[in-house]
Parts: sequence; structure tokens; C-alpha cells
Amino acid sequence: MMKASVEAEKYIRACQLLPERLSIPLLDISRERMACVEEIRLRIDREVSLTLPDGEIPLPQTRVIAKDLEQVIDRATEFSRYMAEETIRMGFITAQGGYRIGICGTVVSDGGKNQTIRDISSLAVRIPKECEDIARPVLPQLLVDGHVVSTLILSPPGGGKTTFLRDLVRILSDGTELSAPHRIALVDERGEIAAMHRGIAQLAVGSHTDVMDACPKSLAITMLLRSMTPQVIALDEIAHEKDSQSLLAASKCGVGLLATVHASSLSELSRRHGLREILECGIFERAVVISGRGKNRRYCVEVLP
Repeated sequence: MMKASVEAEKYIRACQLLPERLSIPLLDISRERMACVEEIRLRIDREVSLTLPDGEIPLPQTRVIAKDLEQVIDRATEFSRYMAEETIRMGFITAQGGYRIGICGTVVSDGGKNQTIRDISSLAVRIPKECEDIARPVLPQLLVDGHVVSTLILSPPGGGKTTFLRDLVRILSDGTELSAPHRIALVDERGEIAAMHRGIAQLAVGSHTDVMDACPKSLAITMLLRSMTPQVIALDEIAHEKDSQSLLAASKCGVGLLATVHASSLSELSRRHGLREILECGIFERAVVISGRGKNRRYCVEVLP
């Protein structure tokens, strides 16, 4: 009940980013339903919809106009859009409290590089979800002599990889009865793990964690190795060969690695060109395979050859 109450309060605070004419009907639902909402989606000339575990539900009499989207962005950036220019260019902004807002519209590019997004057509306000201690039961299987070994975290899209990674980073960073605190460098390219806002992590990532925000993974890893002497580097969603090469370089420096990847199993990962090299290079010693959803979610640790 306590967790449901906290999740409902997060939803209420997200609604405060919206114009009052939209937030009033959004607040006219049960607190039980509020606690289940994952995203609030706003699309011009459409009704606001709530994303729940079983799909999207439109709310009657909440038709969105362009001015509504502009107001959400103004409130999310505290009326200082220039402070969020870099992430707007990447298609999102992070509001205080860890609310990540995805942006769609017309991309203005120059020489193949995005400059900004104009004529905004839709927004996705993601409600931050923190599941404390979900990584703790499997932690003993990821430690050798009190130090975490390089670990790959797998699940299909939306399977809970980022949430698990965030909790694992928090636990290792703070330390446990099984291990001393780890000095962790967290690469948060898309602002989904720590949800940095004006230099402050809005989500719990531990007291010995340094965050490199909104930076491409390969560049961030190089910068962190040069400047922060991490014991562990953590990052989300490896997708390119360049990411794999950067991880290999980090492993040669004696740094432990925590990384997530889209795959439902190790066999699926091994069949995907550009990602099977992650397994073949031998830098990861463990894999956490996540299956199921909600209360039926399971975390299985496999030892890698």
C-alpha cells in the first residue's frame, strides 16, 4: 500500500506539468489507477491518453492543442528552454523529480546533425519508477571476493533492464554487508537511469556514483577513464559495434562493467549481428536474464564462459 501511494503521488506531480484544463480530468481517476500509470501521452488534436501495463487509455474531453504542448515544455524546463537545448535536440527533456519527457515534431538539421525540434506534435511524459532492492537477491551471484564482476543485463524492450540496472548501481555504490562501496561511473546517454536535473540525480543511484549525462556512450567511456578513475562503468542499452569496442577498451583498463542489451535470451543475442561480439569478446562473466512482467518478473543469473 505504501508503494502504491508513492506511485500515485508521482502521477499527481506529473499532472502538474500540464495545463489545468487537462490536469483536472487526469486527476479524476482512482489512486489505484494513478499508481499504475507509466506514461501520459499528449498528441495534438487527440485526447490525452494514459499508458498502463495493458495498453493506452484515452481520457474523454481532453483534446490537446499546440499551446498545451508548449506549456508542458515551459514548465518542465522552468521557463529556461535554453538550459535544455542539448537534450531537446536529442528528443527529450528531464524535469525536476525525474520526469523524462519524450518529444516528437519537425527536426531541424544542418549537415546531418540535429539542431532542434520545432512544430512539436506530441509529448510522452514518463512517470519515474523505482523498484528498490530488486537486484539484492541476485547480488551474491554477481560478486567475487566482494567485487562485482562484469555483468550483462538482458530483457526484451520494456522488460525492466533499466530499472534493474539503476537498483544494482545504487546497491553497489552504497555498499552492502557483502561488499564495500564501489566507485561507479554511470553513462546516462538518454537521461533514463539517474534523470539528472541541473546537476542533481532525481533517481537514487548511490552515494559513490558519478554520472555522465547526455553523452554518447563511446565518448563518455573514454572521458570517464581519463578523468574519474572508476572501479565500475555502468551504461544502458548497448546497440552498436562502437559501444562494444569501447567496453572492450575499458575492460583492458581493469574496470568492471555493467550494461544492458535488448534480447530475451543469450541465444537470441548470439544470433544478432553486431551484438554477438559482446559475448565472443569474453569481457562479461555473468548475465542477468529478465523474463515476465509485473509481479511475475524473474531474474535468472547465468555464468558466461
